[in-house]
Amino acid sequence: MENNKELRHWLDAFGLNHPLVIAGPCSAETEEQLLKIAHQLKNTDTSVLRAGIWKPRTRPGNFEGVGALGLKWLQKAKEETGLLTTTEVANANHVALALKHDVDILWIGARTTVSPFIVQEIADAVKGTDKIVLVKNPVNPDLALWLGAVERFYTAGITKLGVIHRGFSTYEKTRYRNNPEWQIPIDLQNAFPDLPLILDPSHIAGRRDRIFDLCQTALDLNYDGLMVETHYDPDNAWSDADQQITPKALEQMTVDLKIRKVEGDEKEFNNQLNTMRTQIDLIDDQIMDMLGKRMKIVDTIGALKKKNNVAILQVKRWNEVLGRMILEGEENRLSEEFVLKIYKAIHQESINHQKKVIND
Repeated sequence: MENNKELRHWLDAFGLNHPLVIAGPCSAETEEQLLKIAHQLKNTDTSVLRAGIWKPRTRPGNFEGVGALGLKWLQKAKEETGLLTTTEVANANHVALALKHDVDILWIGARTTVSPFIVQEIADAVKGTDKIVLVKNPVNPDLALWLGAVERFYTAGITKLGVIHRGFSTYEKTRYRNNPEWQIPIDLQNAFPDLPLILDPSHIAGRRDRIFDLCQTALDLNYDGLMVETHYDPDNAWSDADQQITPKALEQMTVDLKIRKVEGDEKEFNNQLNTMRTQIDLIDDQIMDMLGKRMKIVDTIGALKKKNNVAILQVKRWNEVLGRMILEGEENRLSEEFVLKIYKAIHQESINHQKKVIND
């Protein structure tokens, strides 16, 4: 897939002076519910109404969507409000039904992106249409798999393409429902800057009070749009209640978010500089998180040494670590002096942690 401006034509056609906003309920529950939300979004910055028609759930027994009936509601909402519509498709049959009901944008879910077989089936089904296709990142943090799914649609002749960043599953418990792993979409942007990138803060956050900060980070990183789950009564939504916000809250959020405009060389410079600084901030957060995890293991080692009456300092082990890190540093263009300073500081903090454990 070559990087070219053609990939952005569908987005530019909206003629917006702000990032694209896609909003609507996690699930279409009833016709009344969907139409009410659509009308509340009609006169806001929202351009596209989203709704899950088929809901793949991690575990059976939860609400799995109303099915094809909901497509009629989406079509009616489009007729009454003028909003474009989008829903997730997971197989060729979904595509056929969505096309029949004039759905404007099809999105590929995270669980689907992981399977090249299913992605190819959908790509074949949408071939020959002029539909916009947005591909969510796979559940696992794999940039090649994400881009591979996009390339399958491009190869099928679909040039109205974009990607949705919805975070990645992780075994470890984090403050997010799905860890954002910001560096992965940053790498995608660097490789294909003309491929529109949209944030799904709802699935990353898992709770509504974190959605604003995620959206601001995305705008600071020059994302092209936001897909936000909205419901007039979020607490009583049939699926993902905790991560949905009201249309009114969404409207206020779009007012409060800071959007930088590029006008002239100086502002373009500041825009690029702020983007790179945001990237550094995100990496710094990851460094601190990893250091914290490292020290937790150090505390466990301290307890083990105390139990077995073993000395804190293990010179052989320390020299092995230092030598390995110096070589790693060279491969990453880091000077030996810099690596020594960092790891001596880390080693000293490790000793302090183990002292505290042993002396307690």
